[in-house]
Amino acid sequence: MSNVVSVFPTTHIIHSHQFLVLEMTKVSLAIGLKGLFSVLGTLMVVTLLYTLFTDGFPFRMDLLTPWMIATLIDFYINVIPFAIWVTYKESNCLISILWIILLICLGSITTCAYIVSQFVKLSSQESSQDPVYYALLRHPNKSGTEPKRELSFVVTLRIIFSILGLFMFGTLVYTIVTDGSPFRMELLTPWLTTTLVDFYINIVALAVWVAYKESSWISSVFWIILLISFGSITACVYIVWQLFQISSQDPVYLVLVRRGDRAENKYKGLPGEAI
Repeated sequence: MSNVVSVFPTTHIIHSHQFLVLEMTKVSLAIGLKGLFSVLGTLMVVTLLYTLFTDGFPFRMDLLTPWMIATLIDFYINVIPFAIWVTYKESNCLISILWIILLICLGSITTCAYIVSQFVKLSSQESSQDPVYYALLRHPNKSGTEPKRELSFVVTLRIIFSILGLFMFGTLVYTIVTDGSPFRMELLTPWLTTTLVDFYINIVALAVWVAYKESSWISSVFWIILLISFGSITACVYIVWQLFQISSQDPVYLVLVRRGDRAENKYKGLPGEAI
C-alpha cells in the first residue's frame, strides 16, 4: 500500500516539472522573437542609413530598372497582409492609418517595430501559454466581453489575394521575358540590395507565421523555401489556401491561428475576461 501511495507524489512532481518546462519554453519563444525582430529592425535601419550616405536618396528615375520595379511590386504585395493585420489589431482608425503609412514608407523597420510592440504588450500569463497566438489576435475588451464578431470578408480576401498573386506572377514572367534573368551582378545596385534586405526581413515575419501555422516541420520548411524563392506569389497562394480552410461565414481573424486554436476559448481563461 505504501508503495502505491508513494507513486502519486512522484507522478505529480513529474507532471509539474513538465508543465514548468513547457511554460519556460513558451516564455523563451516570446523573448526570442522579440530579440529576433529587434535585431532585424536594427539591421534594416543600419542598412538604410548606410545606403543613404553612400548612394544618396532613392527617389531617382535611374534606379527604376525593370527588376527594381518587379522587386518593389513584390515587396508591396507582401506589405498588404501586414497592413490588414494592423487594421484588425488596432481599434483606433487613426493609429491604424499611421502604422500603415509607416509600413509603406519604412517597410520592414515598421514591421519589426510593430511585431516587437505586440510581444511587449503580452502579460506574463499570455507569454507562458501561447505568445504567438496572443500576439496575433486582438485582445478582448477589458470590460469582460469577448471580441466582437464582425462582418466576414473571407470571400473578398480570397479574391484580392488571388488577383495579387496572379498579378505578381505576370510581372515576374514579363520581366524575365523582357529583361532576362535576375541573377546578374550588374543588377545589384546599392538600392536594389537594400530593397532585397527589406523584402527578406518581411519574409522572415511571414515565415514565422507559417511555421506557427503548420503542424509539421516538413510542410513548414516546404512553404518557407517557396516564400524565399517566389516571395509574394507564395505568400498570396498560402493566404488564399488558409482562407479556404475556414468558412466564408467565419470571421477573417481565424485565419491567423492554427486550426486547433479556433474554438476561440483561450481568451476566456484570462483574468478579467468572460468565462
